[in-house]
Amino acid sequence: MPALIILALLAIAVIVVLAKSIQIVPQARAGIVERFGKYKTTLNAGLNIITPFVDKVSFKIDLREQVVSFPPQPVITEDNLVVSIDTVIYFQVTNPIAATYEISNYIQAIEQLTMTTLRNIIGGMTLEQTLTSRDEINTKLRGVLDEATGKWGIRVNRVELKGVDPPPSIKDSMEKQMRADRDKRAAILQAEGSRQAAILTAEGEKQSQILRAEGDREAQILSAQAKRESQILTAQGEAQAISTVFQAIHDGQPDQSLLAYQYLQMLPEIAQGDANKLWIIPSEVGDALKGLGAAVGQIPAFSEGPRNRVSYDAPVDEVMEPDLTEAHRAVDEALEAAKAASAPEIQRMAQRTAQPVQEPQPSTGEEPVEAWEDDTTEIWEEPPAPQR
Repeated sequence: MPALIILALLAIAVIVVLAKSIQIVPQARAGIVERFGKYKTTLNAGLNIITPFVDKVSFKIDLREQVVSFPPQPVITEDNLVVSIDTVIYFQVTNPIAATYEISNYIQAIEQLTMTTLRNIIGGMTLEQTLTSRDEINTKLRGVLDEATGKWGIRVNRVELKGVDPPPSIKDSMEKQMRADRDKRAAILQAEGSRQAAILTAEGEKQSQILRAEGDREAQILSAQAKRESQILTAQGEAQAISTVFQAIHDGQPDQSLLAYQYLQMLPEIAQGDANKLWIIPSEVGDALKGLGAAVGQIPAFSEGPRNRVSYDAPVDEVMEPDLTEAHRAVDEALEAAKAASAPEIQRMAQRTAQPVQEPQPSTGEEPVEAWEDDTTEIWEEPPAPQR
């Protein structure tokens, strides 16, 4: 029994010695070893062995970058306005021995140093500069903190102003000023927009009028060209038609008796129409008609034997008999005489028609009757229509 107890006590003593001798330090940590209250060594990450009951790991320092947010602190600006500023600091322990023995609580020291430095910086700036110069404030604050904490074994990597809150009255004034500024800019933008719209509208109307005028001009030019070409084609067509008819007449070799017959056919058309109550022809036309009748009467009538038919392929002079040729010559002379006699008479009648001649009448109290002087004309009056 006593031997077993001794063995058990020895085993327990070995376990305790091993527990005191072996120290495991996590990654990104540093252990400060003290021997009898004095700094002995620094343990790195991993398995470490120390002297039991003599050495002791007093502190374990976090070597990672740490983030500390400080509560809002009141700060007075240069224009005597109190603003509330809260900050965020990013720092890292670079020397665990200095961070342990140079200062008792480096986080609290950083906070107080941040507040005092921030008051110094903001005190030399106006409210507007404070609100618009955050980068400048961060740079100055980081420089001061990094210089002051260097001997503590701490490096300040970054400083950020999380919030800058002016007093409520200042907020209202700033909001009104901002609203007025925005209204002003909105009015300016609207005026510029209206101006640009008016300019663009005027330019559009100008271009539209120019294009419309050019279109009208081109349309008129094309219309005139089309009209000219149409007239040219019409004239060419009429000329070709006249030439064709004239050539056909000459190719057919008509005689004077045919022309006289057509002249007689045109006389009844003069009296056609509801408004033609009377019409006048020269008296020489009767002589011409008499000559035409005489000429026609001289045409021999073939009562017996076969008649000579005109061949359209042979010349006219070859198929005409002497008597018929003489009759045609007489018709031609009569038509020429009628034409020569009727020309001056028609002109004289036109002049008399324009100015009526009044014949003297005995004074019976009645108005004189207008009469037409005409010694060589015959008046044919159409009888009135029978009354129903």
